[in-house]
Amino acid sequence: MARRITGGGKSGAGRPAGPAAVKNKAAYRPTREELVRFIADNPDRSGRRDIAKAFGLKNDDRIWLKDTLRELEDEGLLESRRKRLSTPGSLPSMALLDIFSRDPDGALLARPAETEGQQNLAPTVVALRTPRGAKTPVAGVGDRVLARIFPSREKDGPAYTARVVRLIDKRRDAVLGVLREIADSGFRIEPVERRQAELIVDREYLNGAKAGDLVEVEPSSSGRYGLKRGKVITVLGSLASEKAVSMIAIHAHGIPHIFPPEVLAEAEAAKPATMKGREDWRSVPLVTIDPSDAKDHDDAVFAEPDPDEKNPGGVIATVAIADVASYVRAGSVLDQEALKRGNSVYFPDRVVPMLPERISNDLCSLRENEDRPALAVRMIFSADGRKLRHSFHRVMMRSHAKLAYSQAQAAIDDAPDEKTKPILDTILRPLWDAYKVLHRGRLARQPLELDLPERKILLTADGTVDRVVVPERLDAHKLIEEFMIQANVAAAETLEAKRQALVYRIHDQPSLAKQEGLREFLQSIGISLARGAQLRPGQFNNILERVAGADNEALVNEVVLRSQSQAEYSPDNIGHFGLNLRRYAHFTSPIRRYADLIVHRALIAALGLGNDGLTPDEEARLEEISALISASERRAMAAERDTVDRLVAGYLAGRQGDNFDARISGVTKAGLFVRLPQFGADGFIPISTLGDDYYIFDEASHMLRGQRTGRGYRLADAVEVRLVEVAPLAGAMRFEMLSEPRPLEGSGRSFHKAKRRERNKSPTRRAGRRR
Repeated sequence: MARRITGGGKSGAGRPAGPAAVKNKAAYRPTREELVRFIADNPDRSGRRDIAKAFGLKNDDRIWLKDTLRELEDEGLLESRRKRLSTPGSLPSMALLDIFSRDPDGALLARPAETEGQQNLAPTVVALRTPRGAKTPVAGVGDRVLARIFPSREKDGPAYTARVVRLIDKRRDAVLGVLREIADSGFRIEPVERRQAELIVDREYLNGAKAGDLVEVEPSSSGRYGLKRGKVITVLGSLASEKAVSMIAIHAHGIPHIFPPEVLAEAEAAKPATMKGREDWRSVPLVTIDPSDAKDHDDAVFAEPDPDEKNPGGVIATVAIADVASYVRAGSVLDQEALKRGNSVYFPDRVVPMLPERISNDLCSLRENEDRPALAVRMIFSADGRKLRHSFHRVMMRSHAKLAYSQAQAAIDDAPDEKTKPILDTILRPLWDAYKVLHRGRLARQPLELDLPERKILLTADGTVDRVVVPERLDAHKLIEEFMIQANVAAAETLEAKRQALVYRIHDQPSLAKQEGLREFLQSIGISLARGAQLRPGQFNNILERVAGADNEALVNEVVLRSQSQAEYSPDNIGHFGLNLRRYAHFTSPIRRYADLIVHRALIAALGLGNDGLTPDEEARLEEISALISASERRAMAAERDTVDRLVAGYLAGRQGDNFDARISGVTKAGLFVRLPQFGADGFIPISTLGDDYYIFDEASHMLRGQRTGRGYRLADAVEVRLVEVAPLAGAMRFEMLSEPRPLEGSGRSFHKAKRRERNKSPTRRAGRRR
């Protein structure tokens, strides 16, 4: 029985009042119920150290606490988020919310937004409160906001209250679609979103739009029957023009793509940086190695053997990064626009940059043979790839060569051209020698090594799909990647050593639920994964090595990938699971990522490198900034994915009835998603079209299995499909399965559990049987 702590504040029976209340009190072991209640009531103080401090636990009591909390996690009573514990279904301290209504008193009501990274949050109702006199963003029903979440102390009403931090998306009822002329019927809008209904537009409300234009339409009042009417409020351009498909994604996802005049004016007024406060590194033979079509160059590299006799076989690796902080000052209009965008967005036909071209492609681009300001890190490694020490410098540099990946690789492979031949022995070979050293360290570290080929869509001159290719993965790519990873680690280590607040790039280990699902799947194919163990990336690599070359190699790679958490930004460090690094921060791309600009400013402040470092106001807002740029990153990924789907759907629109080789990319109770490897796009096969058998969804084994035959389809199966229907605007394709179901082995207990669940359902709710 736990001893009650008295004094220091109000608390319920047997309930500690929190860290302040138990200071200097004797330790005691709380009950399991008290632990869960404390974590629920104190989401900002729910780390294991916080809990131990709250209850005054030390030494052996801390070991007891760790074991007890692990038991509560295993039983599903607690779950871990970023090294903080929470009760299942509870909301984090900062989240994106969608406002959907008002309560009888007029207070706004919201729910967690359904975005990547928030899919597993409970659809809890949150009341938005505005303290008297507080200056908060104006928000209303239909808006998306970033808000700070607090558990409600009221018995009645929503379980949470929230304070709006920033308005993310001021949503209107406008419909995005293509204007179509209908014979004898005027004009109609074909919506981009399939779930939206068509609208009629009378000629007097066209606002200059022509048939085939991509437009925004504001619905107006309508009669009781028939389609609603609307009026065109914005003409975005012709759907037949280049870049129209990415423009759909830009507007559908609310991506800022036009720089305000005041932002462009500030960029144009910027003057080249001077030598003041900088080291002169213009003689250091740094080179840039980028894709052949890159327009901006924000990183340069150089390497040489370490002359120190105490470090035989060691190397010195240098990475210089464009000094964006010297041009984009905290609080300026340039800075505000960069934060609003969060990152550059890359489409097959265009780039929506985070910064204007005057900054990104000119003043900050590390152009060949031109002086450019940079933040550089000089890192010394031992022969086995361990980083011994590093130092940061604010410099003026000059790129000695602008190289493409393929060009640098060809030189190393004994096919140098006129540009690489003079620097082959002095610059390129020392770089590759250093990469070999760094690679040894990578092998010892054992980051997660998933085989995920990256596809690139090549377009014709008119903006349509020419072909989809998988670029060859060269050692030149791996060299730059490893140099950048080490520079990012060095940045995080330096800032931690200086006790400087920063934004980390974090990647949590798989959740307990995902671990259990993966464990059950691996058991079904005869591979064990230890229960309750602290997972390491090396364990996943061992699993992938076991199936290399086997029939189920693609399946296991896909399932392991889906078990992983999503990387994000946070001022609280939990390490990077995938890279197997204890501390990691993005430092190497400040031209295209706001997180890197924050880290640059933090380094400038911590190391006394200038007066343009991180400000106290920015430090106080790091949690808010992290949430904003994490959301911007997810928004960009969704927009890029939607654009690829629309481009490929448009390309295949004339091939309905054709057969394709495909691979099953998703299994749901509604049917199968299939991916066309040739094009890198997905389509859907409804379960009702799979045949006469009754298919049961086995979630753990990622399969649909026929109840009568025992045959079915599984994630990553290679199949043949026929294209049945295409909706280019929505980027959607429907297929018909041509491959016969195959025998499925090792479904194990998960299949029988799924079968029992199906039996218990009402027959009217069963899907997938032909009628």
